[in-house]
Amino acid sequence: MKVKTKLRLGFGFLFILVLSFGLIAIFFLNELSDKSKVILKDNYKTLKYIAAMRGVLDNNSLPLQNAEKAVFAKNLKMEQENITEPGERDAVERLHLGFDKISNARSAEGQESFLRETRTALQQIEDLNMKAIYEKNGLATAASERANIYIGIAATVCFMILFTFIVNFPGFVANPLAEFSKAIREISRGNYKQRLHFNNNDEFSELASSFNSMAKKLNEWENSNLSKLKSEKLRIEAIIAQMQDAIIGLNEKGEVLFLNTLASKLINLDAEKTVGQNVSQLIEKNQLLKRILSPQTDTKPLKIFADDKESYFQLENREIVIPNFEVQAGDTLVESSKSAGSVYVLKNITQFKELDEAKTNFIATVSHELKTPLSSIKMSLKLLKDERVGGMNDEQKELLEHIREDSDRLLKITSELLDLSQAETGNLKLSFAITKPLEIVNYAIDAVSFQAEQKHIRLEVNCDENLSKVNADIQKTAWVLVNFLSNALRYSSEKSRVILDVVQLSGQVRFSVRDFGKGIDEKYQKRLFDRYFQVPTDGQNKSGSGLGLAISKDFIEAEKGRIWVESAIGEGSSFFFTLPNA
Repeated sequence: MKVKTKLRLGFGFLFILVLSFGLIAIFFLNELSDKSKVILKDNYKTLKYIAAMRGVLDNNSLPLQNAEKAVFAKNLKMEQENITEPGERDAVERLHLGFDKISNARSAEGQESFLRETRTALQQIEDLNMKAIYEKNGLATAASERANIYIGIAATVCFMILFTFIVNFPGFVANPLAEFSKAIREISRGNYKQRLHFNNNDEFSELASSFNSMAKKLNEWENSNLSKLKSEKLRIEAIIAQMQDAIIGLNEKGEVLFLNTLASKLINLDAEKTVGQNVSQLIEKNQLLKRILSPQTDTKPLKIFADDKESYFQLENREIVIPNFEVQAGDTLVESSKSAGSVYVLKNITQFKELDEAKTNFIATVSHELKTPLSSIKMSLKLLKDERVGGMNDEQKELLEHIREDSDRLLKITSELLDLSQAETGNLKLSFAITKPLEIVNYAIDAVSFQAEQKHIRLEVNCDENLSKVNADIQKTAWVLVNFLSNALRYSSEKSRVILDVVQLSGQVRFSVRDFGKGIDEKYQKRLFDRYFQVPTDGQNKSGSGLGLAISKDFIEAEKGRIWVESAIGEGSSFFFTLPNA
């Protein structure tokens, strides 16, 4: 028998059972309702009429007035139409006769005698109806008890049948499903020898046959690929273990997948005990591991004491992405990707760090040594220009001017190299002072005003005196602004303009310099603040050393500010930096 047929028969049986119980309950409830309605329908109305007529007699003195007679007559008429009990009609007639006598009597004594007859008739009607109420109430109570007994018996029978059905019937479906669930768990654990055996001729038997066929295919595939997979796993583990970089692998749950020898040595963790543990527990006791796994915004190398010396490592984090095939709405198979974990690589850059420090020290030493002879050359040039030493012709003056420009340029480069070496070694010294932004602007304008006049470029300054003060190194901040203005003047055509804006933002002050030159290509903008980078020129403008903007970035970031550029070809460039309010 098919599962669908079993379900139909079972639920059909339940439906018939519930319907039968409902019909029995409805039958007895209707009987009880009819008994109750008999009591309420007629007898209580009669009692109401009797009470109204007695109230007329009790609450008014004789002779009765027309209004009181009308009330009495109205209730008497309704009582005559509501006679239901044996003997009640005679009592109603006596009541009617008594009321007529009261209404027609001439003397008070006659009315009093008729009043007693009337009250006697009222009492007799009331007694008849009260007795009927008690009798009918007994009938209703008996019907209620009988209904309770029959409904209770029916409910007990239905409960026993339903309980038996609930206990036994789900086994037809649940037991095969439980066996399937158990078999699937075994398959998920790699037990491909699991088989199912059903003797019923239903869908479960067909499904078991298909399951057994699948398990057989999986067992064949496992036997053919297991040795190959194991050898590949061992080969990959050997490669990772022999790599010169420290490598840590995590799965998507945050559990350690692998940890090579170098990583185990650096982090001071036992690889065998660590693999399989969750990193959320490991980082509580290992600060270095916490620093490696925690996302960082900076790209500074990690300094770790290893091999009896301080070593530097560059951290790289790569997410492991694998294909993910999921069935979307409409049974459509969509190919996507999902994360399977992360790999953290610590590259040893100690050798490069040492070379970089040696380079920095060399630049600092050479720059410092060059400043002395360059200063002597500048002094000699100043003496040569003095007429007291002797006169020079025009060609000699021109050559002397070229020598002076080149020496100034060399002196500027050496100063920039010294500043750069200080920034790289962390020895950048700033003299912070609370000052108005206008003072920094005036300092920079004075430095470039002569250069602007030579090219007939108009400097437009927009700076309010009531701006918030900033805590900064006045000279170095002005140097950054001078660098912006010098570059803007260099790349601006004659008789153009350069705009210097200083505006108040939320919690900070923004300085900006805008020119209307050719602009900077977008592909060069991200590298403008890199050391030694120079934007290619057409030869018309002399390029600098490629250090000015890099040093400007070091200065501004040391003052807790931010520096950036916005530019477009043909629209000019705007250089910005911000400083926090004092």
